[in-house]
Amino acid sequence: MIKTFKHGGIHPADNKISAESAIETVAPEGIVQIFLSQHIGAPATPVVAKGDRVKAGQLIAKSTGFVSANIHSSVSGTVTNIDLVADHLGIKKEAVVIKVENDEWQEDIDRSDSIVKEIKLSAEEILKKIAASGMVGLGGAAFPSHVKLSVPPGKKAEYLIINAAECEPYLTSDYRLMLEHTEELMIGVQILKKAIGVTVAYVGVEINKPKAIEKLNALTSEYEGIRIVPLRKKYPQGGEKQLIKAVTSREVPSGCLPVDVGAIVHNVGTTFSVYEAVQKNKPLIDNIVTVTGKSLSVQRNLLVRVGTPVSKLLETMGGIPENTGKVIFGGTMMGKAASNPDAPTQKSTSAILLMPEMESHRGKVSACIRCSRCVSVCPMNLEPYLLKRLAECKMFEESEKNSAHDCIECGSCAYSCPANIPLLDYIRLGKTEVLKMKRNRTTS
Repeated sequence: MIKTFKHGGIHPADNKISAESAIETVAPEGIVQIFLSQHIGAPATPVVAKGDRVKAGQLIAKSTGFVSANIHSSVSGTVTNIDLVADHLGIKKEAVVIKVENDEWQEDIDRSDSIVKEIKLSAEEILKKIAASGMVGLGGAAFPSHVKLSVPPGKKAEYLIINAAECEPYLTSDYRLMLEHTEELMIGVQILKKAIGVTVAYVGVEINKPKAIEKLNALTSEYEGIRIVPLRKKYPQGGEKQLIKAVTSREVPSGCLPVDVGAIVHNVGTTFSVYEAVQKNKPLIDNIVTVTGKSLSVQRNLLVRVGTPVSKLLETMGGIPENTGKVIFGGTMMGKAASNPDAPTQKSTSAILLMPEMESHRGKVSACIRCSRCVSVCPMNLEPYLLKRLAECKMFEESEKNSAHDCIECGSCAYSCPANIPLLDYIRLGKTEVLKMKRNRTTS
């Protein structure tokens, strides 16, 4: 039975034009810039200094609290500076700058191609290993993984859900992982199951990935308690609450977390990296980045060291085509246009999308025609037209009453608006102010 969430959602064109491009490794060279804050929570504190020699996989910055993540060097070389570096939005953040020299790795990292099936660590040891590895969610939010896996007192996890929907247009890194590292993913699922003490895991995959579904299903007989769930193609099915609804029919109430309905959700990329951390002792120092665009003569899925300049990735594609209007970090729906395309990649960088000039401009804004299309497509049962108006009028208390904080910023409303109103821009403003008010109330 093909499942999906019921309320809202849209069906943008797939544009998975890089789906048949096998994963290629980008060799490190030149300079890498590794941000100390590339996760939700407190920035990490550097434990290296200018002039230090480091190896790939070496700890270079330590987490400063429970909601934080360690940072490791993705390369070997010399630390040339710890300085402010502009990210893709032009925001300057502290980073460790390393000049690449050779490719030496920490000796305890298993770099062989052998697949390690036996899980020797206990649940507690797995959580410690994941925390030590600097693991964060690779589905976009970059939430420290050990925090999500630490079930709060009084709550109980009943099942694990692996987000393999990859519903965002253009992105194919998760798809290639499922095809090329199927068994490692299945072992990663078993590791996560053991960590949270559950016996059942669901892997939700949209039906526009039949090869992935077939490969995963072929291994379920070897790995107990893993069920592959085909999902109808629908955006934003990769959202946690939408995926839980689609897979289990359970609904996460407003203000609650997935664990409140017994679920822990992890992305495919995170699951593979968990396998590497626990079974291979490899910290999170690289990830797969889809580099794609209709104007490019080739499409690629690249295994990239964290901190690699995006300009280097674009060089492998033959440079930026002349008709490019925007360089986007991520997909068309939730990605953000880069004001600094020379920025370094981060742990959560999933794609670099080059949009042609003719597709890069918003349509002319006209008056709202009260069609209610934005309401019908909102997967969170919100009223985007109203939230937009409240934010515009700075009525943030009313925004809170109308649940602006529940917006997942999927952009379905703006995508569907026939008047081309930038609904999400206004809602994001209102949501920011609402969250600020809520924080002030808890700290006062």
